[in-house]
Amino acid sequence: MISKLGQVMLYVDNQDQARAFWTEKLGFAVLAEEDNGQGMRWIEVAPPGTATSIVLQNKALVAQMEPEMNLGTPSLMFFTDNADQLYADLSNKNVKVGEVVRMPSGEKVFNFADDEENYFAVMEKN
Repeated sequence: MISKLGQVMLYVDNQDQARAFWTEKLGFAVLAEEDNGQGMRWIEVAPPGTATSIVLQNKALVAQMEPEMNLGTPSLMFFTDNADQLYADLSNKNVKVGEVVRMPSGEKVFNFADDEENYFAVMEKN
């Protein structure tokens, strides 16, 4: 039986740029940064206090090691207590954000893109 989602692999072209995006613009913390000494490096980031993390992997290296692996961007939905504040904060940090939309159930939702044009969604949940 699966008990929880632990990590999500995000395959990126530039790990340092991705690390800066997630930590500086979204406020995530670096939980671990590992290098096996043979070119394989990964950076684990997460919002403070959460159980699930994102592991930033080198897309080109993983493609070389595992050519059949799907390296597409996962469709991630993040939650926030205040969509309007987060939207303003990300906009002020020059993050590409989509329009805020109110769902039929009442929640506010918008998307944002990282520096590699990978899109993710945010939903206001109180």
